[in-house]
Amino acid sequence: RMTTRHGSKDFWLSALRTDGPLFREAIGTPGALAAAVPPCPPWRVEDLVHHLGGVYAWLRGHVARGRTSAPEPRRPGAYPAGAAALAWWDDQYAGLLALLDRLDPELPAWNWAPRPKTAVFWHRRAAHETAVHRWDAQVAVGRVEPIEAHLAADGVSEVLDSWLPAGRRKAATDRHGIAELQATDTGTQWYVRLRADGGVALLDTDTLLDTDDPPARVHARGTASDLMLALYGRVPFDVLDVTGAGTLLGALRTG
Repeated sequence: RMTTRHGSKDFWLSALRTDGPLFREAIGTPGALAAAVPPCPPWRVEDLVHHLGGVYAWLRGHVARGRTSAPEPRRPGAYPAGAAALAWWDDQYAGLLALLDRLDPELPAWNWAPRPKTAVFWHRRAAHETAVHRWDAQVAVGRVEPIEAHLAADGVSEVLDSWLPAGRRKAATDRHGIAELQATDTGTQWYVRLRADGGVALLDTDTLLDTDDPPARVHARGTASDLMLALYGRVPFDVLDVTGAGTLLGALRTG
């Protein structure tokens, strides 16, 4: 049975409290700041620190306003370098965690997706942004841990219910058919219709065959972590067990 959301404020805060220190451990490895980040060329780890800390600073500036109007766009700033970048990231992470911890998840808050305009969107988004970049940082220093299975399953759902419907796709939009994704470790399944008009619909299993018969289908199985990382462009889709029209999978990429 497909479920589209696996979390809650407490669930996502718990993930943020886990992945934040793991990110910090990786970026604090001696010599790490100058290391390349293979999943995010041409970034070095210091660029990754600036990006994630900058996201945290931007969230802190708008998420608690109690308004659904759009904030100022996030713009890279003049960030500190070297050891000062680590201390700056520490401050941004601690400040965001404290803010999200005390924030009412139902407080009105802007977001960029076709989702309810409440603050809990950002509890979820902060958890997944940190998890993926924790993985990136660990790749850079040569010690990688998968994304926790239930968090990753929700991360797959977030790509399908937020990123893709918001038009944040990194691939061709001219492919159409049905993609079925299955997480082997959580038992979660997702059915996605790629429409001929370029749209994307996340389906319930009982509406899989609604309207016209799709011209192509693909089925992909793997761990929730591998599914999420593939959708983010961090690992190739061939790490999954794929049958059918594999070219459909590329149209699901958001990173």
